[in-house]
Amino acid sequence: MTFISFAFLAFFPAVLLLNAVSSGRARKWMLLAASYVFYGWWDWRFLSLILFSSLVDFACGRYLDSSRGRVRTERSRRGVLGLSVALNLGLLGVFKYFGFFVESAGALVGGLGLPWGLETLEIVLPVGISFYTFQTMSYTIDVYRGKMRSTSRLDDFMLFVAFFPQLVAGPIERASHLLPQIQSPRKATAAEYSSGLELILVGAFFKMVVGDNMAPYVNTVFHTSAPGGAAVATASFAFAFQIYADFAGYSLIARGAARMLGFDIAANFWVPYISRSPSEFWERWHISLSSWLRDYLYISLGGNRGGRWRTYRNLCLTMLLGGLWHGASWTFVAWGAFHGLLLVSYRVAGDGRGEPSSLTSIRGVVGVVVFFALTCFGWLIFRAESFEQLLVFTHALTTPRVDEVAWGNTARLLLFVAPMLVIDFARVRSGRLEPWTVAPGPVRALLAAVLFYGIVLFGTPYSVEFIYFQF
Repeated sequence: MTFISFAFLAFFPAVLLLNAVSSGRARKWMLLAASYVFYGWWDWRFLSLILFSSLVDFACGRYLDSSRGRVRTERSRRGVLGLSVALNLGLLGVFKYFGFFVESAGALVGGLGLPWGLETLEIVLPVGISFYTFQTMSYTIDVYRGKMRSTSRLDDFMLFVAFFPQLVAGPIERASHLLPQIQSPRKATAAEYSSGLELILVGAFFKMVVGDNMAPYVNTVFHTSAPGGAAVATASFAFAFQIYADFAGYSLIARGAARMLGFDIAANFWVPYISRSPSEFWERWHISLSSWLRDYLYISLGGNRGGRWRTYRNLCLTMLLGGLWHGASWTFVAWGAFHGLLLVSYRVAGDGRGEPSSLTSIRGVVGVVVFFALTCFGWLIFRAESFEQLLVFTHALTTPRVDEVAWGNTARLLLFVAPMLVIDFARVRSGRLEPWTVAPGPVRALLAAVLFYGIVLFGTPYSVEFIYFQF
C-alpha cells in the first residue's frame, strides 16, 4: 500500500476513526495491527522479517539495560550488541546485497580466467528494509551506550519498529524521540488535524505534480543510447527535482499522517538546494539518514579525532557506505565516493562551516549555484543504470550541442517546479518548515484549495512508485 493509492484513501480514514474512538492499550494494538496491514499489503510474508527484527532487538535491549554497570558482563554486553548489529545487517546482506556481491565476485574471478560456480539467487527486496533495520539498530546501540533505557513492553517496541507512516521510507526515527510518544500516547487536537492535512496536501502536490511530471522526461533520456549534452544536462536537472519532490513529498505525507494520529515524527528535509557546501547539504537532505551515519558510523570510526588524514578517511568511508545503503550497485558506491570527495575537498578549501547560506550576496549565490551544479552531476551518477551509461552521458556533457527540444523541455519542466520553489522560498524567508500555519484562516483555505485542484488538474494520470521504496 502506498500513500498515493485508492487503498490508502480507504485505509487511512478508517484508522483515523478507530484511533479517535479507542484508547489505552487497545489503541496501541489497533495502530500496530494497522501498521502490519499497511506493510503486509505488498507481501504478507515479509511481516516475519519485521517481527523477527523486533523480537531480537527487544530482547537485546532488555539484556543491555539490565546488565548496565556490571564490569563482569561487559564482554557479554558487547557480544549482545554485536549480535543485534550482525542480525540486522545480515538481513540487509541477504535480501539486498547477496546477489550484488556474488555477481561482483563472479565478474572479478571470471576476469582472472578462473572458474566460478556460485549462482546468483533471485531474491525479492522487502520494501523499507533499509529503514527499519537502521531504526532498530539505533535503539540497541543507544541502550548499550546508556543514552536511553530499554522499553519493558514488547508491544510498544513492535509499534516503534512498524509505525506505518514512516515504516517504508522513513524518516529513520530515534527511539528516544518516538518511543515516549508510544508509551504515553495522546490524541491529536483540531489544530493538528488541520495542519496534518495541510502537510499531506503539500506532500501529495510535491509528489504527484512536481516529481511525477519530471519522471517521463528523465526516463526517456536515460533510456536513450546517445543523447545530446543539453538533454543530459536537462535530465540531470529534472532528476534533481524529481527525487527531491518525490522523497520530500513522501516525508511530508508521513509527518502529516502521523500528526493526525497524535504523533510527531522528525522532519527529513530543509530546503537542501540552497546549500553552498556538502556539509550543509547533508544537514538539509535526508536528515534522518545523514544524522544516523554521523552518530553511529562516522563517530564510531573516530570522527574528526586523530588528525586531518583520519578525518578525511572517515568522511570517505561514511559516504561510501551511505552510497551503498541506497542500493546494490557500483553506481551508488561511486555516488557515495563522489560526495565523500566533495566533503574532503570543501573541507580542505574551507567550506564556510557555521556560516548560513545566503541568497542576498553575490558570494552566497555563486556558492549555491556551483554546489547545485555539483549536486546535479552527483544525481547523474546516482541515476545512471551502469558505468557504461555514465561514461557516455559524461562525455555528452563535455561536448554539448544546441538542442532546442531539450531547452524547450527545460522551460516546461520549470513550470512544474516553480510552485515547489515558491513554497521553499517562503520557508527560507520565514525560517519555518510550515510557514502557512501562521497565515490567516482564509489564506490557508485558499492554499489548500489550490493544492487540491493542482493535484487534480496537473497530477499525472498514472502511478509512479516512490523512488526510495527501492532502497
